[in-house]
Amino acid sequence: MNTKFLPLPRRHFLASAAFGTFGILLKTAGAAERPPVTTPRATSGDTAVEPDWGARLTVTVGTRDADLVGDDDRVLQAAVSYVARLGGGTVRVLPGTYRLRNAVHLASRVRLEGSGLDTVLMKEPSVTTKLAADSDWYDQEITLADPTGFRLGDGVCLKTQNKHKTGPDYCKRTLIARSGNRFKLDRPLRENFWQLGEASVSTLFPLLNCEEISEVVIEHLVLDGNRGANALLDGNHAGCIFAQDCSRLTFRGVTARNYNGDGISFQICHDVLVENCRSVGNTNLGLHPGSGSQRPVMRNNRLENNDIGIFFCWGVKHGLAESNVCLANRLGVSIGHRDTDNLIVGNEIRQSGHAGILFRKERGKGFAAHRNRIEKNLILDSGGERGVGIEVEGATENVSIVRNEIRETRAPMQRVGIRLGAETANIKLEANQVSGMAQDVERLKAGG
Repeated sequence: MNTKFLPLPRRHFLASAAFGTFGILLKTAGAAERPPVTTPRATSGDTAVEPDWGARLTVTVGTRDADLVGDDDRVLQAAVSYVARLGGGTVRVLPGTYRLRNAVHLASRVRLEGSGLDTVLMKEPSVTTKLAADSDWYDQEITLADPTGFRLGDGVCLKTQNKHKTGPDYCKRTLIARSGNRFKLDRPLRENFWQLGEASVSTLFPLLNCEEISEVVIEHLVLDGNRGANALLDGNHAGCIFAQDCSRLTFRGVTARNYNGDGISFQICHDVLVENCRSVGNTNLGLHPGSGSQRPVMRNNRLENNDIGIFFCWGVKHGLAESNVCLANRLGVSIGHRDTDNLIVGNEIRQSGHAGILFRKERGKGFAAHRNRIEKNLILDSGGERGVGIEVEGATENVSIVRNEIRETRAPMQRVGIRLGAETANIKLEANQVSGMAQDVERLKAGG
């Protein structure tokens, strides 16, 4: 196992995690010339090497009999902020249901630990209204057409359509002061939100939010997006867990369910480990290793009844998707735009609505998902009467598809085990077992 590409195990969390990384760096930089660190000490400003302290600060949160008592985002945020101020530690969330009107914002070197299925963080229903006045990019306030249902402390997401862009602009903020239907925001907008762009605001946010932080663990709790009572917000902005510009995050034993968007989404985040999690019944993506994310590891997860089970976004490299169960998603796994050098191995992908694994077409050879390896996966009962087990589209090159089992138990119909697009090149097919299909392998021709 190449440890340079994997998040560090739990025993190295906090202090010793950095020490382990430092040891790797020494080895690759000529460690023989320098003596090893055998008796580390806490030194001011040194985040690479620190003793493996036997105990760290732990604060409990619960609906009763806890260090901090409450049942909403405020008590959870208070615990996280307190532990972070003291250099890190654990926030242990006791059994109960906690109702969220804003995201809980994690901080570096903090572990958020629940009590398994008995700890549920639930998103409150969303409300939406249009803006009653323009706000410019430098403003730090908005005017609501109807403020009913909005409270101070609420997390909100603004949306507008800029005529110079094909898609809408979004902005996530918190309401911190009020005068009538005018609300002050915690930060300036930095985008124009004008009435001519149909600007609106909704109480939408990720349940757990990570931005520009590292060394975080989230484990053993349930995150419920309350999908039926909330408007849609896609995974570029939110999810049960949303992370942006982070490193060394671990999500373990988390159930992410019923979000009107993604289950777990991380954008430009490196060395993220997602293991033994469930992402179920989310509108969009079960797991979303987002643009630019390097070395994600996703293993032993169950991804069920989402639109896509695992979605490799743009430029995801050196990732591992191993021993996951993708069940009853439209697509089991989707990979595309410059997602290179990834390994998808030993997964069970069943009852996909369209295809088990899809290599997206993209815009040309320079954008395609090259040098990926698809190995030892079980792909069962994919799509409708024209379903495909593995489909490789566009100018994708140098992909290995080896030792997979692709089965159809319903009827052959017009189903295909592996379909290769006309522009694909150097696709290695070896020792795959295909059964029950109308055609084992279909190679499309140009213009066909």
